[in-house]
Amino acid sequence: MEEQSRAEGFDGFVAARWPGLLHLAHLLVGGDRHRAEDLLQEALVKLWFVWPKIAEEAPEAYVRQVLARAAARSARRRWWGERPVEQLPDLAAAGDMSSAVAERSRLEAALAQLPPRQRAAVVLRYYQDLPERQVAEVLGCPVGTVRTHASRGVARLRRILTDVIEPVG
Repeated sequence: MEEQSRAEGFDGFVAARWPGLLHLAHLLVGGDRHRAEDLLQEALVKLWFVWPKIAEEAPEAYVRQVLARAAARSARRRWWGERPVEQLPDLAAAGDMSSAVAERSRLEAALAQLPPRQRAAVVLRYYQDLPERQVAEVLGCPVGTVRTHASRGVARLRRILTDVIEPVG
């Protein structure tokens, strides 16, 4: 019966947190939905094995840490194969939401241009709203390094987004 209780608790956590964790993984890998799904599944497998120990503590923090570290590791590996891309939705058909979707897509595309550690620091610090100390724990680096990565990442995002807005002429 204990195994069933363990499975139910884990299943409940995954069902409740899947969308948010998938979005985090999506941002951490630079917008590749397939890599994000793979990354999240790997993180949840690791969570399953430690579930009895951390189920009552902080399972989301554990998954966040696994995601951030795995995203940084996978970014260092070079990919030589095909990379599928999805077609963008027709923004005119989206109605009132089109500008919000377009803005979010622009931001996600800009995030994808950041180096993995900067992207992780920016996403964890500003999207997940984690304090610098917690981001440092997740990334396994000093708080000062988090500040540097976040500061440089935000500055680069500003440059990227400003370059897109300003007409070239």
